[in-house]
Amino acid sequence: MKRIASVVMLFSGAALIAQAQADQTVKIGVAGPMTGSLARYGKDVDNGARLAVDQLNATGLKIKGSPIHFEIVSEDDRADPKTAVTVAQKLVDEGVAGVVGHIESGTSIPASKVYADAGIPQVSPSATNPMLTRQGFSTAFRVIGDDAYVGRVVAQYMAGTAAYKNVAVIDDRTAYGQGLADIVVEELKQSGANVVDREYVTPATVDFRSILTSIKGKNVQAIFYGGVDAQAAPLRKQMSALSMSMPLVGSSIESDNFIELAGPAAEGTMSAEAGQPLESMPGGKKFVEQFKKYGPVVLYAPGAYDAVWALAHAMQLANSTSPKDYLPAMKKVDFQGVTGPIAFDDKGDLRSVSVTLYRVEGGHFQPVQTLRLK
Repeated sequence: MKRIASVVMLFSGAALIAQAQADQTVKIGVAGPMTGSLARYGKDVDNGARLAVDQLNATGLKIKGSPIHFEIVSEDDRADPKTAVTVAQKLVDEGVAGVVGHIESGTSIPASKVYADAGIPQVSPSATNPMLTRQGFSTAFRVIGDDAYVGRVVAQYMAGTAAYKNVAVIDDRTAYGQGLADIVVEELKQSGANVVDREYVTPATVDFRSILTSIKGKNVQAIFYGGVDAQAAPLRKQMSALSMSMPLVGSSIESDNFIELAGPAAEGTMSAEAGQPLESMPGGKKFVEQFKKYGPVVLYAPGAYDAVWALAHAMQLANSTSPKDYLPAMKKVDFQGVTGPIAFDDKGDLRSVSVTLYRVEGGHFQPVQTLRLK
């Protein structure tokens, strides 16, 4: 009987140890488009988060004296707002301690309520619509400047540096595209430029010729497009086919994908992006080397990497991996990330942001100017 009791106690002890070890696994959710036309961005973010987790696990981070093992739980929101809400609830149900994502404003904003209701911090590496952090949710953060900064820089460049007097604006009616275009229009007007035409398309539009034909007769010196590179490229190409030599200006379209799709017509295109060029980021060169196992950086991987580290820093400050314990510590996070200083204001935005202007020269987007804003 003593032997049986000893065996029972042995198995019970082993079970308790196993349970204790299992309790130290901390799940970090990653949400974004892992399939479809924007999959390259979603996978880029996923890989950036995985690199951060690999490095965190290698440090042997301890919370309350016990080692912590982080793991990534990825979900595909298909760049669709309704799917994003479903994905957000799935991540909550799976017990994630924090979320990196979503990629787009149109998915980040509807998903943010799910995370807010669950009290789980959400850090987007790329969603720039100001609304994300202005809903009153204590759980919403981002490691990128919002469209208010980007729109201001775009308008100042167009109306000031380039001295364009007449500008046309087109957007794709998404939370990102239309939100940014609205800001640019307002800033252009305040800067003294005339918005002589405002046009709308959808994320599925591939033929812009009727809109461009209308714009062509209005003495426009530049066109601003609020939308993604996959649409900006054919837009630029169709402008060239209609002998419209004025520049196209956008935001977050400075990608190899744009260059490939637009071809020679890409020359002279301008793009504004929150943040610094990868090679100018404080940890950019080192990050590129470390990221090589995943391939080249697409765009948002450094932000995803910093987002994971922001969650980990808050956990350390609170000495807890429980969202309800470490959420208040997110506002106390202050460290030098790959992308720059990571410290959040009361809304969940970065305290200090930078915006870079790029121009296509010789078949490549080249940085023209980087401005730091507060």
